[in-house]
Order: sequence, then structure tokens, then C-alpha cells
Amino acid sequence: MDVRRFATAAAFAAYCGTAPREVSSGDRSRHRLSRAGDRQLNYASQVMAVTQRRIQPPAQAYYERKRLEGKSRKEAMRCLKRRLTDVMHDCRSTEVARAA
Repeated sequence: MDVRRFATAAAFAAYCGTAPREVSSGDRSRHRLSRAGDRQLNYASQVMAVTQRRIQPPAQAYYERKRLEGKSRKEAMRCLKRRLTDVMHDCRSTEVARAA
């Protein structure tokens, strides 16, 4: 898959299924991950997020910062997953640009 086909990291996140979708009811505004998208990429980003949260201090700090902002454990993991998807897009774009 050529990452250059996605104009932005947000488009790539939507393709992976890690872009949050608003699920609101009344006064309550919530977000959840889309069930659409490439399931293999979504699973890969889930495994990355769980592993990063356990091992990598920057990911742990990001997760804890989201928890301190009042997000639940699941919401904080969704944020980390989305952030990792953005990193995947940026790394792949840079790698493709260097090869050209």
C-alpha cells in the first residue's frame, strides 16, 4: 500500500479505522473508533498501542496525560492509537519521499 495516496494523516487514520467518530446523545458528546477501515491495520495499531503503553516512556506519559485530562482508560488508548497511526503515516511518507 502506498501511503502517498492519502492526502493527510487524518485520511490515513480513517482508512485504518482509528479516526474517532462522534457518537452523541443529548447533551453528552462522546467519540468512538470507527468499525470501518482496514481491520489488519487497525489490529496492528492496537497491538502497537498496548505495547508502547507498557514499554515506552513517551507513550506512557502521553497516556497518563490523557487520563489526567479526564479521559477514561479506553478513551486514552484511542487517543494513543490515533497518535501512533499519525506517526505511521509520517514515517512512511518520509521514507517514500527519501526513496524518490
